[in-house]
Amino acid sequence: MDLRGTAALVTGGASGLGLATARRLAAAGATVTIVDLPTSSGAEVAAELGGSFAPADVTSPEQVAAAVATAAASGPLRVVVNCAGIAPPAKVLDREGNPSPLEGFERIIRVNLIGTYNVISQASAVIAKTDPTADGDGASGERGVIVNTASVAAFDGQIGQPAYSASKGGVHAMTLPIARELARYGIRVVTIAPGIMETPMLMGLPQAAQDSLGQQVPFPQRLGKPDEYARLVMSIIDNGYLNAETIRLDGAIRMAPK
Repeated sequence: MDLRGTAALVTGGASGLGLATARRLAAAGATVTIVDLPTSSGAEVAAELGGSFAPADVTSPEQVAAAVATAAASGPLRVVVNCAGIAPPAKVLDREGNPSPLEGFERIIRVNLIGTYNVISQASAVIAKTDPTADGDGASGERGVIVNTASVAAFDGQIGQPAYSASKGGVHAMTLPIARELARYGIRVVTIAPGIMETPMLMGLPQAAQDSLGQQVPFPQRLGKPDEYARLVMSIIDNGYLNAETIRLDGAIRMAPK
């Protein structure tokens, strides 16, 4: 897919995986709309990339619809990348053996899973109305690509990650049925499940802690880089036969119980 003259939308685009992806998309010629919280550096990132900033809570249908409209105003919306998410740890039982507050579990599910679904729903309704591209043999081609972010925690979550694992497992599980549904509109849906990445949260840890985490990765024995995620997004966009799949990007790590 030639991204020149097209629009792209990246949630969580002000930092980490989303920022690296937004930069790659802009370099490929897309006009990128950054969707992030009003308190983020989204406006600065959008100015750097020549795109737009749409402050929004991904769990709000109205705010996401407005963000999608902002993106579509700059060209046919072809690419949506869901990177927004939270990962606060919380066990089922607290230190005293009492149930942890349910609100924490609900918040993680709402942002990571329901937020991702909300963006897919609002964006696909707009992408489905765009003109299809033309593939190599001149036949009617695809209309767009939606890339979601799960996590290796969807498959081997650690103690303290029941909510996070459930939310990311849900993102993985809905990839196939949504891809099947949107196939009629020429929209592909693919999910990436990153391992331990150099996100702002991890980079705030002491260097010794970062090195220890990196040594748990079989090969290459280091943390993953945001640009490696972004490069995989670009490969997914480029490969038109890749659909309904969850791809682990993790250096072969399988997480220990804790």
